[in-house]
Parts: sequence; C-alpha cells; structure tokens
Amino acid sequence: MLSYQHHYHAGNPADVHKHALLAWMLGYLTAKDKPLSYIETHAGRGLYDLRDPAALRTGEAASGIGRLEPRLPADHPYRRCLDAARAAHGPSAYPGSPLIATQMLRPSDRLHLAELHPGEHARLTETLAAASATIRRQDGFDMALSLCPPSPRRGMVFSDPSYEVKDEYDTIPATLGQLARKWNVGVLVLWYPILADNRHRPMLDRLVHLFPAGLRHEVGFAPVRAGHRMTGSGLFVVNPPYGLAAEAARIAATVFGAQG
Repeated sequence: MLSYQHHYHAGNPADVHKHALLAWMLGYLTAKDKPLSYIETHAGRGLYDLRDPAALRTGEAASGIGRLEPRLPADHPYRRCLDAARAAHGPSAYPGSPLIATQMLRPSDRLHLAELHPGEHARLTETLAAASATIRRQDGFDMALSLCPPSPRRGMVFSDPSYEVKDEYDTIPATLGQLARKWNVGVLVLWYPILADNRHRPMLDRLVHLFPAGLRHEVGFAPVRAGHRMTGSGLFVVNPPYGLAAEAARIAATVFGAQG
C-alpha cells in the first residue's frame, strides 16, 4: 500500500520528538571535521505547509509544533532548522527530516533519500532540486541495505516508516540486524508510534534483545483529536551518539513535561 502521505500529520507531537533529536544527532555528528553519510529510508516530501487544507483538517500541528515550539531551548539546532525553513519558504513552512538533513549537512557529506510514493517522491525531488542529494523512488530498506557500508563510513540511517504495511512490525528488527552487520559503526535510528493497542511492544522486545546497548526513548502525549490512536512517540537508536540519552531526557522534560 502507498496511501500514507505525511502532510496530514506534519508538525504533530511525534514530529517534534523525532525531529528535535534528529537535529541534535546531526549537530553532534557534524561537529567533527570528518565527512559522513546520511541515509533516509522513508523520506516523504521534505517540506510541508501547515496552512495546507490537509494539515488544517487534522489540526495535528496545532497540538505539536504550535504548542511545543515555545518550550524548545533557544539554542537548539531544531529551532534553527525551523527558522531557516520559514525564512526560505514562508511562515507556515515546516521542514521534514530530509530538509533538516540538507540544512545541517556539509558539502563533504553524502545524502541518500528513498521515497516510494510517486507523488511524494516528485515533491521531494522538487523541494531538494538545489541540494546535493541522491533521491531514489525505491523501497527504503532495500536502498539502505544496498548502500551499507556506505562511503564515507561515518554516519546514520534514519527510518521513519508509516507502518501502514502490517508486517513492518515483524520485519523491521531483522532488517536493522542486517544493517548493523553490514555497517557496525553506523548510527541506526528507528521511529515508531506508540498506539493505544501497544502493537509496537513485540517489535521493541526483539530490538532490545538484538541490541541490548541500544537507546530506547519514548514520550507520551494526549491524542491530538478525538478517536486518534497515537498516544506517544518512540525512537530506538543503535550505536547512539554520546550524550543522546541526556539530550532525550532534556527534550522530554522541557518540551513534553515528562521524565524520560
């Protein structure tokens, strides 16, 4: 299935969680004067308009970036990415993870993006036309497996699946295991939704078993509208950068008002 399109959900609380920590990790990795590879498996369109009728219909951004942005630390790299997107594209612009990556990476870094949905792929290609990015209309995990270990050898795989394919919860742990065997120094980042039925739990149990030193971080929040099943956002990180656990706890406390 290829029905999922993120512009209905852009800027929601889960985006704030994952994009704040993604920006921090990219800031950490680019602080060292060595090139890196960034591989994203489910890129979406890269840039969103929060005044788009689809975004306004769900109202998720109002509960997310609209409510939580004022709580972000003033010097946070995610805040700088938000400011840069608005300066370039207008006050209602919201940067997806590919645009955050292009804003933070350097000319020496390599950027590989996959997006299978034809419409989203076309929008992504248009948004990043001026960027030095390799963009493929391909299954993202297949792309990552074909590239790893990449050159440069430092870097990250960022995976933000829609989970619209039911067996993704079953197949993802094995796929991350393959990636880790091929690229044992890579930072592997997986986002997952926390739903009321806890369907993510078996997947997380397998990930913890495969990667006992991995970092698992979750934040909870109220459903953004009546009947919405998402009650939180999670990240599982293999080879987490030094300091990520402390930064995740800071974001949980200052932005989401939680301990974690």
